[in-house]
Amino acid sequence: MHSFRTTVARLRPLGAAQTAQSLSQPKLATKALRMFQPRRHLNAPVAAEPFLNGTSSNYVEEMYFAWLENPRNVHKSWDIFFRNVNAGALPGAAYQSPPPFSGISEGLASVQALGGASPNMEKLVEDHLAVQSLIRAYQVRGHHIAKLDPLDISCVDFDDAPCAVGFQHVGFYGLAESDLDKVFRLPTTTFIGGNESALTLREIIRRLEMAYCQHIGVEFMFINDMEQCQWIRQKFETPGVMQFSLEEKRTLLARMIRSTRFEEFLQRKWSSEKRFGLEGCESLIPALKTLIDRSSQSGVESVIMGMPHRGRLNVLANVIRKELDQIFCQFDSKLEAADEGSGDVKYHLGMYHKRMNRVSDRYITMSLMANPSHLEAVDPVVQGKTKAEQFYCGDTEGKRVMSILLHGDAAFAGQGIVYETFHLSDLPSYTTHGTIHVVVNNQIGFTTDPRMARSSPYPTDVARVVNAPIFHVNADDPEAVMYVCNVAAEWRNIFHKDVVVDLTGPKVPKVLPLHVQVCYRRNGHNEMDEPMFTQPLMYKRIKKQKGVLQKFSEKLIAEGVVTTQEYEEEVAMYDKICEEAYTRSKDEKILHIKHWLDSPWPGFFTLEGQPKSMSCPSTGVSEEELGHIGNIAASVPVEDFTIHGGLSRILKGRTNMVSQRVCDWALGEYMAFGSLLKEGIHVRLSGQDVERGTFSHRHHVLHDQNIDKRICIPMNYISPDQAPYTVCNSSLSEYGVLGFELGFAMASPNALVLWEAQFGDFHNTAQCIIDQFISPGQAKWVRQNGIVLLLPHGMEGMGPEHSSARPERFLQMCNDDSDVFPKLSEDFAVRQLYDCNWIVVNCSTPANYFHVLRRQILLPFRKPLVVFSPKSLLRHPEAKSSFDDMLPGTHFKRLIPDDGSAAGCSPVKVKRVIFCTGKIYYELTRERKNRGMDEDVAVLRIEQLSPFPFDLVKAEAERYPTADLVWCQEEHKNQGYYDYVKPRICTTVTKSRPVWYAGREPAAAPATGNKHTHLMELQRVLDTAFDLKAFTGKV
Repeated sequence: MHSFRTTVARLRPLGAAQTAQSLSQPKLATKALRMFQPRRHLNAPVAAEPFLNGTSSNYVEEMYFAWLENPRNVHKSWDIFFRNVNAGALPGAAYQSPPPFSGISEGLASVQALGGASPNMEKLVEDHLAVQSLIRAYQVRGHHIAKLDPLDISCVDFDDAPCAVGFQHVGFYGLAESDLDKVFRLPTTTFIGGNESALTLREIIRRLEMAYCQHIGVEFMFINDMEQCQWIRQKFETPGVMQFSLEEKRTLLARMIRSTRFEEFLQRKWSSEKRFGLEGCESLIPALKTLIDRSSQSGVESVIMGMPHRGRLNVLANVIRKELDQIFCQFDSKLEAADEGSGDVKYHLGMYHKRMNRVSDRYITMSLMANPSHLEAVDPVVQGKTKAEQFYCGDTEGKRVMSILLHGDAAFAGQGIVYETFHLSDLPSYTTHGTIHVVVNNQIGFTTDPRMARSSPYPTDVARVVNAPIFHVNADDPEAVMYVCNVAAEWRNIFHKDVVVDLTGPKVPKVLPLHVQVCYRRNGHNEMDEPMFTQPLMYKRIKKQKGVLQKFSEKLIAEGVVTTQEYEEEVAMYDKICEEAYTRSKDEKILHIKHWLDSPWPGFFTLEGQPKSMSCPSTGVSEEELGHIGNIAASVPVEDFTIHGGLSRILKGRTNMVSQRVCDWALGEYMAFGSLLKEGIHVRLSGQDVERGTFSHRHHVLHDQNIDKRICIPMNYISPDQAPYTVCNSSLSEYGVLGFELGFAMASPNALVLWEAQFGDFHNTAQCIIDQFISPGQAKWVRQNGIVLLLPHGMEGMGPEHSSARPERFLQMCNDDSDVFPKLSEDFAVRQLYDCNWIVVNCSTPANYFHVLRRQILLPFRKPLVVFSPKSLLRHPEAKSSFDDMLPGTHFKRLIPDDGSAAGCSPVKVKRVIFCTGKIYYELTRERKNRGMDEDVAVLRIEQLSPFPFDLVKAEAERYPTADLVWCQEEHKNQGYYDYVKPRICTTVTKSRPVWYAGREPAAAPATGNKHTHLMELQRVLDTAFDLKAFTGKV
């Protein structure tokens, strides 16, 4: 009621002088107007004014303020109404019908007397509100009826799924057909008026139809930022906004010619080859080039792209500008491979190229990432590489480096990694400040219709979770595609948020036979596939469909933009370029995958791509440096910073260790990281809970107990000129985050990038990244990578999901031969590392962990490193290392010999040699001591499992010539290391002695969930290991 009374008070009549003064005053601030004090009140009670209901009162109030500011701000009917009120009329009697549209001035001149005013104010307000609702309906749902399908096979039944817009549905909002020619003032939430503030309802609907229901459909009203919504409205609602110059149209035609004729050329020359062509969505090429052009104009210097196989060769040729002869020679079955490794099919390869952008007149670097057939797996890898390049060039806002991701509709909706990648988009240590996503819809996923492939209306609905605007566009309208891509590039440059350009449309819902798509796949899944088996009607229509280039060229010729002769000359010119490249391609006899490298490291290798040396310097550091880093690790280098009491005890413990010249696991890691940072090597540690550590041992980020969100990272206080240290808790994702870190590690060899699993068991949710990128990456794409995987592992009675990092899987993928003893040389240890596909270690001492981390950087090449890191050893009293094991001249120990009594006595007295790795070493030595068998059994630790230390194992086996050889592990027999280690030990001893097994029996699950059973199993393992008669009589 207060609102009603306030409104009535403000609608009081003004005196004539006051009215003249208000009309003649310059424009006033709204705040000043709202402080206007009433001088007299109306005599009519509020109840007598029914138009002042709870909704309309606010509307009337806003209109009144606008009128006070300037009478021209409101419609003429409102102007008359407020003048009549000021003249003394009651608000309910002050309304007059608006003058005829054709005679506004005459209508104003013949204003009726106040006594004859019609009391229609309530309907006027309701009609304006209805118009606002209608406008909003178009903004929210206009894309539902946009003309997005080039095949025109959509069948939309609005009775089943009403979308109440258009002339025929004005009654839904309380308007009548007779209102179509009435003039309505436009709200501030639309730009359809241009320079006009009021339009007839008919014209409002027409302009809304043009903005939202043609070849572009816009989804944006779910965005909760008003500024962003207004920006999008302006881009699509402003009349005449989609206009192109003659030069822009000519450029667009030339790009369409290249895109289309490239595919036609490949079809003519290699009609029986799989190439995953772009037929049906040729406008993708001008779309990408438009995105890159506009981004380059905005200052972007580097674009990293990821895409599936469809259209990849076309993108390489016409966007990245790979030499055509290099592409064509890939089709030659007689081409020999020159590089080491397996190589990959042509439509998986990447490319890196720097060239001048003719539109912006600036150099731009473009990188198309190599990727497997596993759709969308490359998404987080692209984001990680983009983040790394932004980091190294100091691009903190994403203005110089950006990413573009291409997707297929079925994969975008079906692959969970898309969701995981989106959720990295705004996290502080993972954001790339906006990615442009381009979804290419084939209207089909291999042979699966959209109605069977997803439950959401659009495949792009996943983008809503990060408030990314989604622009649907008909790919048969190149001008619409070009405009949308310009808007997308501007959005990313202004707001630095993700945006989706959707060359697709909604699926067929269960209740609505709606199949609005915006492009199509002219062939089957590949050129050899027959799509008529499963989509006969669609492909009958496709066969009749006129190509987009033909339609667009005819349109431009009709408009006089180009002549038929000019068009034909442009086509002939590109055909000639392709033919000449085809001729040159026949001279290529050897395939060099390194010519397709997507992430070169200038200066790191020789010009031939080889390591500059085949040696590794000592990984130790000076005593002074160890002490300095240790003291930093035990301190809080920020003043007035209150830490938790429990953490104070931990830091005090570190101080004591430094004074005693020893380190535990956490301190050893600290010294490895700190020493590399001091040498200018960036260190990045990422994963779930890595800042504190899953097991509360790391504490690399300190939190002030009194001030919220105030933190301190002591690692960044080691040296004034050190490299920065990044440690970041990740989202609860393995697949996405590991892919991101892999991409980050690709950008530069001079960084130590580590990903730690919360428990090693959880890495298998990222198995695709491990299997398709990390293990075979160099073999497939000649691309080295030094990423480190830290996988907590150990059987400690914590159940089947918190015990095993599945070492058997990593070892199974190692590329060394178990049956061949390698040729030994002076550089054997380093050459082994160079020849392997990755390094697998299970360190048992902090010093060895320290060395293997530093070796990762000091090697003259890069290999992935898999570390089965400990859990109980983090606080084990015996799992400490002396500074002496970390000083200059020390190295990583691939194998640690027995250092007990067995090593000091006569070797022939040793009855058994137990080989093991990791944590079980400490349980074996404790059991050996308890049994008094220190001189009978030697326990050796194989720290580096792959590449296997053949030379060191051979030396130890020969050192104990009469002893039994036993492999002992805490894992089950069908898991762990046994199947990998046994044949290699046998090869080492030329199968002269058997290798016995001491460990758990085969099992389906990695570990038991019962603590008592766990301890019983462990005891049986130890009993077998130290029972010198356990294998007597066995073969």
